[in-house]
Amino acid sequence: MAEGDHPASTRSSTVSTGAEPAAAEEQPDVERIIAEHDEERPARRLSGRVALVVTVMCAVVSVFVLYVVFFPLARGTQYYLVLFLAAILPLTFVSYRPRPKPPTDADGADASDNPGVLDWALAALSLAVTLYPLLDFDGFLERRQVPTTLDLVAGLLLTLLVLEACRRTTGWWLPAICLAFFAYAYYGGYLPADWSLAHVGFNIDEIVPQLYMGTSGFFGTPLNVAATYIVLFTIYGAVLDMSGAGKFFIDLSFAAFQGRKGRQSPNAPGRTVTLAGFLLGTVSGSGTATAVSLGSVSWPILRRAGYGREQGGGVLAAAGIGAILSPPTLGAAAFIIAELLRTSYLTVLVYAIVPTLLYYVGIILAIEIDARRHGARPVDIPAGSARRLLLRFGYHFASLFLIVAFMAADIPPFRAVVYATILQFLFSFLDPAHRMGPRRLLEALAAGTRSVLPVAAVCAAAGIIVAVVTLTGLGLNLAGIIIDAAQVVGDHPTLVLVLTAVFAAVAVAVLGLAVPVTASFIIASVIITPALVELGVSRPEAYMFVFYYAVLSEVSPPTALAAVAAAAITGGNPIRTMWATWRYALPAFLVPFAFVLTDNGSALLAQGPLLGILAATAVSVVAVAALAAATGGWIVGPANAPERVLAFAAALLLLYLEPLTAGIGGTLIGVAVVLHLLRRRLRGRPDAPVPDTQGSTT
Repeated sequence: MAEGDHPASTRSSTVSTGAEPAAAEEQPDVERIIAEHDEERPARRLSGRVALVVTVMCAVVSVFVLYVVFFPLARGTQYYLVLFLAAILPLTFVSYRPRPKPPTDADGADASDNPGVLDWALAALSLAVTLYPLLDFDGFLERRQVPTTLDLVAGLLLTLLVLEACRRTTGWWLPAICLAFFAYAYYGGYLPADWSLAHVGFNIDEIVPQLYMGTSGFFGTPLNVAATYIVLFTIYGAVLDMSGAGKFFIDLSFAAFQGRKGRQSPNAPGRTVTLAGFLLGTVSGSGTATAVSLGSVSWPILRRAGYGREQGGGVLAAAGIGAILSPPTLGAAAFIIAELLRTSYLTVLVYAIVPTLLYYVGIILAIEIDARRHGARPVDIPAGSARRLLLRFGYHFASLFLIVAFMAADIPPFRAVVYATILQFLFSFLDPAHRMGPRRLLEALAAGTRSVLPVAAVCAAAGIIVAVVTLTGLGLNLAGIIIDAAQVVGDHPTLVLVLTAVFAAVAVAVLGLAVPVTASFIIASVIITPALVELGVSRPEAYMFVFYYAVLSEVSPPTALAAVAAAAITGGNPIRTMWATWRYALPAFLVPFAFVLTDNGSALLAQGPLLGILAATAVSVVAVAALAAATGGWIVGPANAPERVLAFAAALLLLYLEPLTAGIGGTLIGVAVVLHLLRRRLRGRPDAPVPDTQGSTT
C-alpha cells in the first residue's frame, strides 16, 4: 500500500498526542519530510478558486464511486473504468506539478503553485481521449481487431498522457520501464529466433488496441482494483482520520504501556512505537508516511529513553512498514492479489494473519533486546488512562471490526467498507472536536479521491506492462530463464526451488527500489510468479511471496525510503538507519521463504488443518526468536559469536518447516541457550549496557 500504496493513504493531518513532554520538543515539518522522501511525488498546494474547484471535483468523484457500489452501471466494468480514468487523469495533471519541487520567485520564496496553461491543456486533452470511446462504446469494442486511424491516435495520446501522469506522481523509473516493455513488443520480432525472449513482433496497430481497447491494458485489473477497492479504502481512511481516530490510536498506545503515575518501564517506549505504528497505519498512509507521522510524536520520547538516532529511526521505520503488512487493510497490492486469485479480500486477510504475527514478534523481540543491551531508561509520559480512553473513544475500532465482520458474512468488500465509512462518519459526532459537518465531510471525500490519484496513475501505467506480457508471452519465457539460471548450480528439485526463490526475492526487492510497491508487485506477479508456480508453488503462496518483498523494498538498502524519512526525523545517518531498520525487519525477509519452499509452508497462510497451522506457527515463532537472538546478540544476556551462529543456523533450519530440519534447528537453539546460561553462570557478574554506534552508553 504505495504506497504511498496503502489503501488508506490520506495524510490529511498531523497526529498529535497527549504526551506533553513530546510536544515541548522541537517538532519537525512532517508534510515536508513526507513530500521529500515518500515514493509519491508531493502534490501541489492549490489555492483560491482552483483549490475549491479541485476539492469539489474530487468530492464528486468520491460520491460517484460510492454510488456505483450500490447501483452498478448497466454498460459493465470497462465502461465504468473509462469514466473513472476520465475523472482521475485530468485531476492528476491539475494536482501534480511537472517538477518535484514547487516553483520559486525571484527572491527564492514559493511562487504560485496553481496549474499553468500546459497543465490545463493536458487535463483537457486527457479528458477528451479517455471519453472518446464513449462516443460509440459498442463499436469501439468491436473495432479492436481492425482499429481506425482515430482509434490509434487516441490510444497513442492516452499512452503518453498516462506515462506523463505517472512520471509526475512517482518519477521517471516506472514510465521508463513501461516504454521498455512497449519497445520490446514492437522490436521483439527482430531478436534472434533462438533467443528465449524472441517473439513474432507486433505493429503499432496491434499494440495500441491491446492497451486501449482491450481489458488487459489501461482498463485491466490494476486500474479496476484502484477504481474499486483502493479508492473506497482511501475514502474510508480519510473519514477515519478526520473523525479523530489517528489521535486516539497514538494516545492509546502511549497510555497502554505507562506504569504507575505515568512512569514507563525501560522497554515501554519501543513497545509504544510498535503498537502505535500498527494502529496508525490504518489511517496514516504509506509506510513512509506512518514512520514520519509517528516519529514526529515519538522520537523525543525515544531519545529521552536513551535510543540512539539510528536505532530510534530503525524502530520508527520498521513500525511504519509493519502497518501496511497488517490486516485489516494491508497494502494496495493485496487487493490485486484478491482479483488475480479470484477470491475474496477476506481470504487474503487470512493469508496475512500469521506472517503479520511473526513480523511483530520479531520487531518486539528486537526492541526488547536493544532496550536491555543498550540500557534504555524509563520515561515519564502523562498520557492519561488507557481504560478511560477506550471507554471514551474505543468506538473508533468498531468500523475496522465491522469491515472484517461484513466480509465474513459474505458481504462484498466494496459494500463492507462503505458501511464502515458511514458508521465512522456517524461516530464523529460523538467527539465535538472532530465532528464532521458538511465542510469536513466534503474535505474527507475530496481527500479520498486525491489520495488515489498517484495509485491510479501507477495502475494505469502498469497496464502497459500487463498488456505486453499477455501479448508476447513474456511471462512464461522469463519464468523459464529464471529456472534455467537456478539449474546451472544443480538440478536437484529442492535446490532449484531454493535458488529460484532467492532470485525472485532479489529481483522484486531490486525492482522495488525504483518503482512504487503496487507497480513492483504487478510487474513481478506477471514475470516472476510463473517461475515459482512452475516449480510447484501454489498461486496464493507465490503471490504472497512477491507481495511481501514488494512491500519490504521500502526498508531495503540502498534506498529504503521509510528509513531515510525516519532518519530525517531523528537526525541520524541515513545509511546506518537503513541497516538498523533492516535488522528489525529481518524476519519479514526470511518468513516468506518458509511458505514457498515446502508443502508445510502453506500452513503459514492459514491453509490446511488447524493443528498444522498452529504447529507451523509455533515453530516459526521459535525461529523468529532465534533470529532475533542472533542479530541482536542477546539471549538472557549478551551472546557471544558461537551462540549467535548457532541461533542463526537454528532459525534457518526451523523456517524450512520440515520435521527433520525443525528437529535439528530446535536442538541447535537449545544448545545455544544451554551454552549461554553455563557461560553466564561461570562468569557470575551482571551485564553492562553496550555503547551505541555514536560512542555513548544509551
